Amino acid sequence: MRVFFYVQHLLGIGHLKRAATLAKALRAAGFEVTLASGGMPVEGIPVLQLAPARTDSSFKHLLDESGKPVDEAWKARRRDALLQAFQDTSPEVLLLELFPFGRRQMRFELLPLLESVHQETLVVSSVRDLLQPKPAREAEALERFERYFDRLLVHADPRVARLDLTFSNTKALAGKLHYTGYVVEESDARGNAGEGEVLVSAGGGAVGRRLLETAIQARPLTSLRDRTWRILTGSNSQDSDRLGFHSDEKLIVERVRNDFTLRLKNCVLSISQAGYNTVLETLQARARAVLVPFAGGAESEQTLRARLLADRGLVQVVEEEELTAATLAAAVDRAAAGARPAAATIDLGGARRSAELLREWLK
Repeated sequence: MRVFFYVQHLLGIGHLKRAATLAKALRAAGFEVTLASGGMPVEGIPVLQLAPARTDSSFKHLLDESGKPVDEAWKARRRDALLQAFQDTSPEVLLLELFPFGRRQMRFELLPLLESVHQETLVVSSVRDLLQPKPAREAEALERFERYFDRLLVHADPRVARLDLTFSNTKALAGKLHYTGYVVEESDARGNAGEGEVLVSAGGGAVGRRLLETAIQARPLTSLRDRTWRILTGSNSQDSDRLGFHSDEKLIVERVRNDFTLRLKNCVLSISQAGYNTVLETLQARARAVLVPFAGGAESEQTLRARLLADRGLVQVVEEEELTAATLAAAVDRAAAGARPAAATIDLGGARRSAELLREWLK
């Protein structure tokens, strides 16, 4: 059973990382998966790499690998490469990450791709728990979904976050919408690395500099000032050297670590943004956590996710517009004084369940 899985990450690497976790689960379930990525290459994630595209924090400009705006010739080349890769694969399933509920700027290649699909191919949209609300474009998204798609996978636990929080007309999706649970790669990491540390991370690191700097400033104001603080700037960040002058024997600044999930499991406290993957890894590790959701470029997805989890008593939250050393230090102390989140509070089996659903639908 062959799956062609398209994903486009533009700013961070969260979309690609979630897609890679899904692809791994599909392969474990017996599927042959081609994961086609249109974002910047990320080391350690095997993909069929399309000509890379990215954006700035406004999400308004599509840029090529060198940072120049893409032109019509570039779009035509990438469209043709995508169509050829899809035809060469001849899959039973076409899985599109986020489209048509997002990634509208990629319609120059996705609409021709959808038009090329044979009637017997199962076409599925894969979306995270929360969308970026755009009421003016809901009708367009619904029209395209009804025209091209057979099913919608929503990678969320509906007890925590339902799609209708960010998409008003979910009734029109009745019968095609399926919640899978949250998608997070299962971790069996063992050891005591990072035990007792405060772990500060910025995901891919493209937009996390202010959080990292504020955490360093907040450190001496907290009850955890004598602990080791480990600052992870992210694979997309160039901030390691610029932040490094703050380092001392108990303040360590690094770019990335391969044992991040183990250190989450062992840390006394995690400070991070509220991206999908980081939040789910934090909950899986049952770590005490302070979330500072990214809210730039009119983004609201991380803020809503953080508030939903705070309402369930699973995290402490500092809104980005309220972020200071003092407000972050106060949140750190509140989180440190609380208990670790209980196990099995939300459904984290979304990767495995997605594979099960695809298998059922193909039958």
